[in-house]
Amino acid sequence: MRIGIIGTGGMAGALGTRWVRAGHEVMVGGRDEGAAAALAARIGAVRHGAIRAAAEFGEAVLFALPYAAGVPVAAGLAAALRGRVLIDCSNSVGPGFALLTEADGGPSAARRLADAAPGAHVVKAFNLCHVDVWRMDPPVFDGRPLAVPVCGDDEGAQAVVHALVRDLGCRPLAAGGLERAGLLEATAALVIGLWVGEGADAQAMLPPLRSV
Repeated sequence: MRIGIIGTGGMAGALGTRWVRAGHEVMVGGRDEGAAAALAARIGAVRHGAIRAAAEFGEAVLFALPYAAGVPVAAGLAAALRGRVLIDCSNSVGPGFALLTEADGGPSAARRLADAAPGAHVVKAFNLCHVDVWRMDPPVFDGRPLAVPVCGDDEGAQAVVHALVRDLGCRPLAAGGLERAGLLEATAALVIGLWVGEGADAQAMLPPLRSV
């Protein structure tokens, strides 16, 4: 599969590395094309360039951007993203681990991307774990592969993302339509606050069913 990655930070590098190893053709696009070139060389991507070129290259496009940058970039790329799978891994978490989308009473970050690029098939995934987890090969804990919730309205787009989750050695979870993406984003705000703010073992909140 051709995957365009928009962004040059940690998530772009972690997920891009794993997808290259899985045999996908990956292109890195960045507003700083020098940074895109450096990341592409590091992960073994086939191409690098501007963000529009990466959007046009990918059958699936990973938006590995900060929350605040997502909507303006998606709006500017709306034509290029039409018909493509747009994967949103962002978290709208602000000071005090507050959910920024809740502060203005608006929809989820993923829904905002869908509204900005209405021809794209937006899927929410990969937002619950720290970037270091995505660098693991594979992410397995106590013998259990990491489970990755996936939210989206288009069945074909969800199937694409489920396959990309499996390529990481993880297990996809069908978490519903895009209207449930806000629940994933709120969960991220909660667990980041517990892990980072309190130093708590958030994983202990969800014991395996066999122990109940």
